[in-house]
Amino acid sequence: MLNLCLPTDMTDSNKMIINLALFGMTQSGKSSAGNILLGSTDFHSSFSPCSVTKDCCLGRSCHLCRFMRRGGQEITLQIQVLDTPGYPHSRLKQEHVKQEIKEALAHHFGQEGLHLALLVQRADMPLCGQEASSSVQMIQELLGHAWKKYTAILFTHAEKIEEAGFTEDKYLREASDTLLTLLNSIQHRYIFQYKKGNSLNEQRIIILERIMEFIKENCYQVLTFK
Repeated sequence: MLNLCLPTDMTDSNKMIINLALFGMTQSGKSSAGNILLGSTDFHSSFSPCSVTKDCCLGRSCHLCRFMRRGGQEITLQIQVLDTPGYPHSRLKQEHVKQEIKEALAHHFGQEGLHLALLVQRADMPLCGQEASSSVQMIQELLGHAWKKYTAILFTHAEKIEEAGFTEDKYLREASDTLLTLLNSIQHRYIFQYKKGNSLNEQRIIILERIMEFIKENCYQVLTFK
């Protein structure tokens, strides 16, 4: 169970803010995933035959007390998540979307830095073709040469692969060459997000713990933007 606390319960030395950005195609589940990470409903999320998110939006979680230990201290965590428009977008030009995201990254994470970019991909849709590679190319352009170090894949709708009789390992073994190549590039950093079985709070804990593993592997380094 996550423990929430007030800012007055903390000192700067035992508080950590983690900055995340969500990327992916239209209807991949970015906004819904962002809400799970935040433990809120900050981002509008709904099924639609077209792109729902049109602007970048930053959400902040409540303070999560004693989430982890670092250097012998109990650390209180706060998560900041940047939700971005789908790419390619059904209504906005690609250059407009890229520029919007570039400005949002500089505005929100220019000095504090980005800990991790999450490429949100539906587990029940194969990653292949030009549309799929567009999101990866955009991440490469926006994050620069270090993008591989600061990117992980978040598979949404993972319950669909269970329903189809796949384990996570079997799913990845039979994945498209495009996905396998991408996973190799980012050192197999991935997370599966399930919508049934666990409560939303349990899902959130599992995903955040996995994210913190990736960030720890990077020695808590961040990617800054000018």
